[in-house]
Amino acid sequence: MEKSIDQNGRSYSRFWFIFTLLVGTFTMSISQSSLSTAYPTLMNAFGISASTVQWLTTGFMLVMCVSMPISPWMLNNLNFKTMFMGALALFDVGSLMIILTPASWGAGGFWFMMIGRAMEAFAVGVLFPSYQSVLLEITPKEKRGTVMGVAGLVMGSALACGPIVSGIVLKFFDWKSLFILFMLVITVIIVMAGTGLIRDVMVRHTSSLDWLSVILSIGLIGVMYVVNLIGKQNVNWLSAIVILLISLAAIAAFCYRQLHLEQPLLELRVMQTFNYDLAILLTSISYIALIVTTIIFPLYYQGVLHVSPFVSGMALVPGAVFLSILNPLTGKLADKIGFKPTMIVGMLMIIGGWLAAFFILGRLSLLAMILCAMVIEGGNAFVMMPAVTLGANALPNELVPHGTAVITTVRQVLGSAGVAVSTIILTVGTANALGRGSTHLAAALHGYHLVFALMVAVELVGLVLALMLKDVRQKDAN
Repeated sequence: MEKSIDQNGRSYSRFWFIFTLLVGTFTMSISQSSLSTAYPTLMNAFGISASTVQWLTTGFMLVMCVSMPISPWMLNNLNFKTMFMGALALFDVGSLMIILTPASWGAGGFWFMMIGRAMEAFAVGVLFPSYQSVLLEITPKEKRGTVMGVAGLVMGSALACGPIVSGIVLKFFDWKSLFILFMLVITVIIVMAGTGLIRDVMVRHTSSLDWLSVILSIGLIGVMYVVNLIGKQNVNWLSAIVILLISLAAIAAFCYRQLHLEQPLLELRVMQTFNYDLAILLTSISYIALIVTTIIFPLYYQGVLHVSPFVSGMALVPGAVFLSILNPLTGKLADKIGFKPTMIVGMLMIIGGWLAAFFILGRLSLLAMILCAMVIEGGNAFVMMPAVTLGANALPNELVPHGTAVITTVRQVLGSAGVAVSTIILTVGTANALGRGSTHLAAALHGYHLVFALMVAVELVGLVLALMLKDVRQKDAN
């Protein structure tokens, strides 16, 4: 096994380091998308509405968006082993709070459970950019594409596997079993990390935490909150617009402050690099395709094809497996032929998958739609993590943590916006068709056609961006 040297001058196994890091992050990432299939059960257990139970996912994303910009400071100022194990422990404590929440508490119990959910989200938000930064730090540039291809299993597969895992668990056990499973795996990872498989590998650049920047970054929560109101009924849009304006002002102040501080919380000057800016947009556009696939396709399976939630979850398995197989291979391909041609192939696959789905929607074929989802998710493997690697290679090593934090935060915001916009187009398009006298089936298909047309348009923008990339090979970057 390949040996490396940590910050204390001691050797360690890079394989077992990466394995422990990825399994821990993968398990935590699954929790982000795993609860959608449990919504009906939780609504009955706590006596709450659908709009309330959605906070388990919406609130998770909001907290993640605030903790992500803090991750570069933590990487630069804390022992990585301590930081990693601390995040895992926080996730475990949050999961334990959820497990111990009695349903008899009703709505009050749900909000107690949300505190645990927020703790999980903070841990995931800190580690999601950090694990990418650490992998890029310990990997030579000529091997980064391959290693980040493996890391793509965490980014893409966890998102796709969340509904699958929850569908299987909930078929045989109650909803708390999901969190028991997460907690058991994370506890094992804590033990593995404590035995020395995780080491302090990051060079530290100590600085004081700028609390004003942290407070201003909460503006991201306001923007995400308003984005997630799109498509919902009975929204007080006057207060929502006020929240949006205040949040945008806070974000503007945050950006201004980062550009004028000697030691910013988040180094936004990374966005002065052309390839890095394109990498942000490409990884975000591919992420939109992936997250919309994992949400809109199951809605189609259940609402139009009338399959069970379990079958709907299982229908996501082929795409998730295909994505998992391709991720390491596309990383090697990027190392070999360059990032630009790799990402062009990926964007063409994603566009082809959405186009095919658009034209075969009316055939009501589950198998055909599964194949389309496989092509879309497979194309994602050629774009999302290669774009992260390309962006990192365009930056000096000391800016990589800031670069990955910016990419991850922007990707999360744009991904959520993509889901919100797709959902409202589906809802409004279907309602308008019904109002014109269409049958329920024809109206639903009209709504899905509009969503799929939107996705084709978005991904065509991604193809143009991929064609604009400056094709810098790994060997030329050394």
